[in-house]
Amino acid sequence: MENPQEAHILVVDDEGAIRYSISKTLQRLGYQVHTAETGEEALEMMQRQEYDVVLTDIRMPGLTGVELLARIKEQAPDAVVILLTGYASLETAIESLRLGAHDYLVKPSSSQDIRNSVTEGLERARNLKHRRQLLSAIRESAEELVGTGGEAERVAAGKAGSAASTPVVTPVTTMTIGPLTIFPGRYQISVGDNPIDLTPTEFDLLLYLAAHRGRVVPCSELVREVRNYALDETEAREVIRPHVSNLRRKLKASGQNPNIIVNVRGIGYRLSETS
Repeated sequence: MENPQEAHILVVDDEGAIRYSISKTLQRLGYQVHTAETGEEALEMMQRQEYDVVLTDIRMPGLTGVELLARIKEQAPDAVVILLTGYASLETAIESLRLGAHDYLVKPSSSQDIRNSVTEGLERARNLKHRRQLLSAIRESAEELVGTGGEAERVAAGKAGSAASTPVVTPVTTMTIGPLTIFPGRYQISVGDNPIDLTPTEFDLLLYLAAHRGRVVPCSELVREVRNYALDETEAREVIRPHVSNLRRKLKASGQNPNIIVNVRGIGYRLSETS
């Protein structure tokens, strides 16, 4: 966010002192900061206000931070969520990142660590918003390009006295990767007439592999470019593997060979258009 005052941040923690400390740290940078004591309260607040970044503790009464993360991602897949915990473990960190957390900080976190994580999170939120705007502009441009022709066809159909109404088909910009048709902006692909709905991460993962087909992409690179954070290769493999498994499962269910996504053991993944 270029103007800090335009950024809205939600801090969720059952400990008042921590909510106060983090809020003051971020307010000094000019951010609009709101707080919630529980995950349930946070969800209610998010119904009334859109937040650029949510920082939440993991261990709280009621909804845990990981459960809150999952609920937020159901409502807003592109939401930027930072998890805070005083009980760090590799398993929890991997699960959090797999569910789409932007970052995972161990309490007590320094003010600088919190500032850095929020700054990076806001940059990611800005990039995601820009991408949505760009895809929307592409769709609108495509509609305008064919709008005149579509109108002419409807007028001609009316003059011909057709009894059946002519359906209006909204044009869609598509891409083709081997047997797959890609619908940017929809998080959807299709094999023939079979549509396959993908999560944003699955969609971005597929497109990144497509953009770099011809080489094996390491898992750490996929996490960095698709999820926008850094992990070593071992941890990154654990984060990426479930998304690849879901992609393969959806491809198989549509009748497509799931091995279009090839696992090169110990190195990473590549896309095989001829599979």
